[in-house]
Amino acid sequence: MTQDNSKPGKTALSRRQLLKAGAVGAALPLFSIMSRPAHAAEFNYKFATGQDPSHPVNKRAQQAIDRIREATGGRLDIKLFPANQLGSDTDLMSQIRNGGVEFFNQASVVLSTLVPAAGIVNTGFAFHDYKEVWQAMDGPLGAYVRAQIEKVGLLTMSKPWDNGFRQITTSTKPIKTAGDLKGLKLRVPAAPMLTSLFTALGASPTPINFNEVYSSLQTKLVEGQENPLAIISTARLYEVQKFCTISNHVWDAYWILGNRRAFEKLPKDIQEIVRRELDKAATDERADIASLAGFARNDLQGKGVQIIEADKDSFKAALAQANFYKDMRAKFGDDAWKLLQNAVGSLG
Repeated sequence: MTQDNSKPGKTALSRRQLLKAGAVGAALPLFSIMSRPAHAAEFNYKFATGQDPSHPVNKRAQQAIDRIREATGGRLDIKLFPANQLGSDTDLMSQIRNGGVEFFNQASVVLSTLVPAAGIVNTGFAFHDYKEVWQAMDGPLGAYVRAQIEKVGLLTMSKPWDNGFRQITTSTKPIKTAGDLKGLKLRVPAAPMLTSLFTALGASPTPINFNEVYSSLQTKLVEGQENPLAIISTARLYEVQKFCTISNHVWDAYWILGNRRAFEKLPKDIQEIVRRELDKAATDERADIASLAGFARNDLQGKGVQIIEADKDSFKAALAQANFYKDMRAKFGDDAWKLLQNAVGSLG
């Protein structure tokens, strides 16, 4: 997901705090800064993200970029543009397809507007833990989703990164059971999966790009939103929300997408370096998010946000009553649904 950086000054997690939490890892090696060749690069590419610069996605992407520059002897120079500097999620989806940017980090929930099959990983309350997530995403289900993404002309540059399990925040009342969501004006990304999920749960989901979410919460256009804890904290949403429900209602992937024409212009040896370093960054970022989630929860609580444990059984019962899983199986097809259930067990 993306971040709203319109409010300078406060940050949810300082670099010192992130390092202490083990969420960012070692500082960038000095050689990557000092050894950049003086001559112009053969290839100059852009890498766009929506996340705040303090988010592990950008820390690990920058480290990968530096390693790529070093390993290619400066032939490929990639510049990172975080925090929606080059446009909203919707804008960047167009840019990655037409070559306006060469690399782009996108969450499955938004990518599903272009590649519907990508949304199967966002099936509500499907994954119980990270063991199930990575068995699926580094196995048959992940391979299936990658193949569907590449059918629209994009490339997946690495194994999926971790966006985390999503939680619900509100400014008006705590959410513990599915009944508490009834009529709640809840921001969701422009993603059919989350709209379907919260409609089935009785809420009033409102699609808004994340670069507008802080102001939408501040002006009470919506009462709440849902995102992983790392996003909630680094985007400073605690400033405009009072309650955070640990619901784990959806797990979400980040996909590093590449423009096919631009990537295929690169010599084979450079292509291999790019994929290798982005795969390494994926492994590191996954560990960051797992570490940061617990730290972010404590950080939010320390800033006055009330933490509520969701009654997940009530949510699952509401979804079953609304035929949610039956509808999802029809949406994705029996073959894809079987791959999901092989990883998580029977649904619905």
